[in-house]
Amino acid sequence: MLVEEKTSATREKVREFLFEKFPACGKNELKDNESLIETGIVDSMGMLELVVFVESDFGVEVDEMDLVPENFESVEALSKFVESKLGN
Repeated sequence: MLVEEKTSATREKVREFLFEKFPACGKNELKDNESLIETGIVDSMGMLELVVFVESDFGVEVDEMDLVPENFESVEALSKFVESKLGN
């Protein structure tokens, strides 16, 4: 699988999780670069759910240093973060 295909698959998995857990994101309206935090889709409790999702579904460890808004800001940012932790 090409790197671009892996990133796309990661992005889709992240989107599916968001649509399932955070219905406020509106399945067809959420853009990959739209802020999950500024739009209110994800709050502090939602951030914890995202961390658990990333750790359990992708098998990566989210360190304290990783818990910055830039890594969880959007579908795109979260996908890139996961891919970087996976070494892709």
